[in-house]
Amino acid sequence: MSNEFRKDFKAGKTRFIDRTGKPLIDENDYWAPMIISKEDIDAEIERLASMPVPANGRRESLIAHPQSEANAPGLAPGIQVKLSVLKPGEKSAPFRHNATEVNFCIRGSGHTVVAGKTIAFQQYDVWNHPSFAIHQHVNDGKDIQVRLTYSNVPLLQHMQTYLPEEYPSPAVHSVDPVEAKKLADDPTRKNPFGIFPINDDGGLLMPYETLINPTPVISKALHFSWQKAKTELDKLEALGKSYVGRRLYMYYNPVTGRTNGITPNFFATMTIRPPKIVDKPHRHSSAAINYYFQGSGYSTVAGNRYEWKAGDLMLSAPGWAVHNHASYDDHVYELTVQDQPLNLYMESLLWQEDLKHPALVLGTESGFETNRQKIAA
Repeated sequence: MSNEFRKDFKAGKTRFIDRTGKPLIDENDYWAPMIISKEDIDAEIERLASMPVPANGRRESLIAHPQSEANAPGLAPGIQVKLSVLKPGEKSAPFRHNATEVNFCIRGSGHTVVAGKTIAFQQYDVWNHPSFAIHQHVNDGKDIQVRLTYSNVPLLQHMQTYLPEEYPSPAVHSVDPVEAKKLADDPTRKNPFGIFPINDDGGLLMPYETLINPTPVISKALHFSWQKAKTELDKLEALGKSYVGRRLYMYYNPVTGRTNGITPNFFATMTIRPPKIVDKPHRHSSAAINYYFQGSGYSTVAGNRYEWKAGDLMLSAPGWAVHNHASYDDHVYELTVQDQPLNLYMESLLWQEDLKHPALVLGTESGFETNRQKIAA
């Protein structure tokens, strides 16, 4: 018998795997770069829009890499990308899960209600969803609404800890931020012994009462307007061809702190590539997914060339593959989502900005510099 509180498990036996004298690890099974063309995306949008509206209002498809596992379909090992369609006047049913999301409107407009906050969005706007926040999407515009949603669902599915919930009750929504602050400051909720040192090298002992009551950090849904961001982004063209960095701005969520993300898992950057700009080859352990919504160009990944154009979605950088990108004769705009913040927090973010110099562990040692200051001078 299985229910919410009782599960029946299969019998099994653990095993020892002898690694004596063998390589430390088997070689990583690197996922192939993948381009999902505008034509294929448009065809799937049309297919979804032609279907009768389901009971939960969600017409959606997962964009799964052929190397992904059936139990954790993603476009990268730790990144799920979902294509969602709402016709004018439609809305999705309330939903929540213990994943965090980056949402990106690629067509139409509308609004999302997330954790009680209404976010009105236009084409190419970006916004995040905190974990376990009740949310609902609405198309109050005249055109079809199409969104790409990036989440860490595959990672949770690999760990067998993904917990989605349809039609959640508002009564069990997260604690009000003001109330959370009061609880955190309540002296009766603090352990009288506190945290104290066990030795002289910085190690501490933490009591159970503190372990199960960590300091709450209020995670908010934040909206990033494309029109406002574009104004600032276009100024980066003035850096000229001598600039060695990438012309982008990151959509920063302060709750992620030093890990530089829009969610604890992902960063989201908007990039402008002026005509005939070729980035220098580099690599990093985080995976990168690009959506190109203006212009055309190509990417070279591990010695292979991939052509892309506006409306294409691309797994452009499987972890640790050497890559670079180039624009053709027009301006390119793109959204890039990477699982850099998670890797940075895990101290696993290896980054090699210049292949002539060693890789660094970003976040634990000083990173790289560009020549922007010299150009400005």
